[in-house]
Amino acid sequence: MYDYISGKLAFKCPAYVVIDVGGVGYHINISLSTFSLLQDKEYCKLYAWLHVKEDAHTLYGFYEEGERRLFLHLISVSGIGPNTGRMILSSITPSEIQQAIIKGDVPLIQRIKGIGPKTAQRVILELQDKLKKEGPDSLISMPARNTAKDESLSALIMLGFAKNIAEKALDTAIKANSQELSVEQLIKIALKSL
Repeated sequence: MYDYISGKLAFKCPAYVVIDVGGVGYHINISLSTFSLLQDKEYCKLYAWLHVKEDAHTLYGFYEEGERRLFLHLISVSGIGPNTGRMILSSITPSEIQQAIIKGDVPLIQRIKGIGPKTAQRVILELQDKLKKEGPDSLISMPARNTAKDESLSALIMLGFAKNIAEKALDTAIKANSQELSVEQLIKIALKSL
């Protein structure tokens, strides 16, 4: 799995870009939202997602990490594949899509080409609670700098601990120590109490 691809922008059009990385050109499908953010950049970094099928391996690229996460939420809905997900992200901005899903705005989602009333309702039904729990700006804006607590919490969640239990353990560890702890120290202390 690729996390991101960074290199010289060899070719750009509204549907895809070619990024030259060490002499290898990566053909990456993009949304119009990403295309507009690339402007006249000579070098760029796109967050990537690889779609593997029997007959093709297709790369999708996103200018922002939040757009990629929204895309992954969209394609998790039954009946929405990567191309439809890209079409949704190209039709309206990622923040507008997120707000439409949270507010249950079926007519706005239905206006997107290829999305009928049943699909629009399914998108809202399956994603509304997920996006509400994550907060209104969680997908679109990423924190500029993760704290040791944020990184430790993320690691504990990936290890299988529930978020609220892991947060309590980390808060306890931070309160018990007067000095600033590293991510590794925080995780070790929290694991002892879990």
